[in-house]
Amino acid sequence: MYSIHSCNPHAKVFYRPVEAALRWCNLTAYEVQILDAAWRCPALLAQTFPQWPCLHINIDRIFDAVRHCELSYGCLGMAVPMGTEVECTLLTVRHTDLKRWMTLYYPDQRPTFLFEPLPSPQSTINAGSYLALQADRDALQLQLRNTQTLYQGLLAELKTAGLEREGLQALLKSQGAPSPRSELVYLHIIGALLKLLLGCSPSGKPHSVFRSQAAIVSALTAYFENVPGITKRTLDEKFAAAKRSLPDT
Repeated sequence: MYSIHSCNPHAKVFYRPVEAALRWCNLTAYEVQILDAAWRCPALLAQTFPQWPCLHINIDRIFDAVRHCELSYGCLGMAVPMGTEVECTLLTVRHTDLKRWMTLYYPDQRPTFLFEPLPSPQSTINAGSYLALQADRDALQLQLRNTQTLYQGLLAELKTAGLEREGLQALLKSQGAPSPRSELVYLHIIGALLKLLLGCSPSGKPHSVFRSQAAIVSALTAYFENVPGITKRTLDEKFAAAKRSLPDT
């Protein structure tokens, strides 16, 4: 897509190393003086412009990349095979090759003659994007509140179950082993509780957060991990017996 940055006045099809280096250093305002000095005596360029050390450093970087076959180059704009001897005053590098090399070896450098400026964060977030992000945040907050409510309900139910367990243990200690009739009553109670926990109100609202017997077993074994008799195998057996003990309704 066309943009005003695609016609950068300082961009060229190919550059001599000194032309690329001065653009890299943002010294295009002094291009005439720098090129004149480079043409007359390239070896004394660092002494002529000591106030711009980046100029000499970047020229050395480009020549070093050429010597080590990291950067493709040419002679007066015409590409030559890597390793071909080219007089330093005639050596050139193409715009596209220079951009590719800088992206690979100097990714933190984005001189304007090679790269378009990155959009600012303010320009990338419009009102629509902001509202969408805000809606997502509100939805996540609501989901978090619902999860916390379910968690509190589960804790309350587990606490109630713990109190009921303590009551049954006290009853067993005081009365000894239950009679067959008492055991049947207990099975009825357990079966009724299971049916209630896994059932729904007439309007279809679940009575508890548990959706299956397996979920109840997992919660009990996790909450009463070290209690004798509270194991998955025992609970599955007792729950199955409790459901069988109930008359069909």
